[in-house]
Amino acid sequence: MNHVSDLLCLPVSQLHLVALNSPLKGDMRGIRGADFQCYQQARAMGLTATYRAFLSSHLQDLATIVRKADRTNMPVVNLRGEVLFDSWMSIFSGNGGTFNPSTPIYSFDGRNVMTDSAWPEKVVWHGSSAVGIRLTTNYCEAWRTADMAVTGQAALLQTGRLLGQHTHSCSNHYIVLCIENTYVGNTHQRRT
Repeated sequence: MNHVSDLLCLPVSQLHLVALNSPLKGDMRGIRGADFQCYQQARAMGLTATYRAFLSSHLQDLATIVRKADRTNMPVVNLRGEVLFDSWMSIFSGNGGTFNPSTPIYSFDGRNVMTDSAWPEKVVWHGSSAVGIRLTTNYCEAWRTADMAVTGQAALLQTGRLLGQHTHSCSNHYIVLCIENTYVGNTHQRRT
């Protein structure tokens, strides 16, 4: 039985937050490289909505990734439709993106990143301040280096803060999240 077919979805307006299928170091080939991995893995699982990396860079602040019209009126959910945040903007209210850490975050292939051993460290890259603004000194040189001496901003998921403010070496392998950045009807469902 395919996990993802069980996970998808309700015809309700919502934005999905999903992890890439393996942890990455800071050298993701820039924001475009990270976005492309989100795109590829979503398509591989039959998801047709657009997914972008949950990362700030020199090109974007994290808070602005989702289309303006979708930022306040729909919940951010995991792959099974369980609510993580009431809205996209509620992540950036200044509380560090507080969520219930017992609500799982799944990878595109259906694994819970909070419990699966493929992610030994439950840390997520984001490169942002607690309100989703880029931190130019802490985003692994725009996600282009895994140099041990360079740092990136990350969050410890167990703390229940998606935008926790922890600085780590870009040589670490951490979780990278992808956000469905535009809701367009039922396009997040599997193609048949």
